[in-house]
Amino acid sequence: MARDCIFCRIIAGEAPADVVYRDDAVIAFKDIMPRAPVHILVVPLEHIASVNDLEERHAQTVWRMFRAAQVVAEKQGVKSTGYRLVINNGPDSGQVVFHLHMHLLGGTPLGPFGAYRRP
Repeated sequence: MARDCIFCRIIAGEAPADVVYRDDAVIAFKDIMPRAPVHILVVPLEHIASVNDLEERHAQTVWRMFRAAQVVAEKQGVKSTGYRLVINNGPDSGQVVFHLHMHLLGGTPLGPFGAYRRP
């Protein structure tokens, strides 16, 4: 656990979160600054800073993140209408917390992906 990582503190029960799912590999909780009516963060229990730090031994953890997203989408009522999964990786992507996590967004039509300007 990284002591300065808010997600590690949430996992350890040292910081509050509205947890919607937890198993022995991942936790999922509501984003505190939602960008959609349903905005859930799916986070591995193991501290992995980013996609760049994934190793072959993490393959099962990554699968469990996607499986948790399926379960959460069902529980949140967005499985049939659709949802977006996003993993930001690094500062230019918008990653703010450097503990690997996946955003599950839904509950409204999300429109086209991407808000960047082409050069």
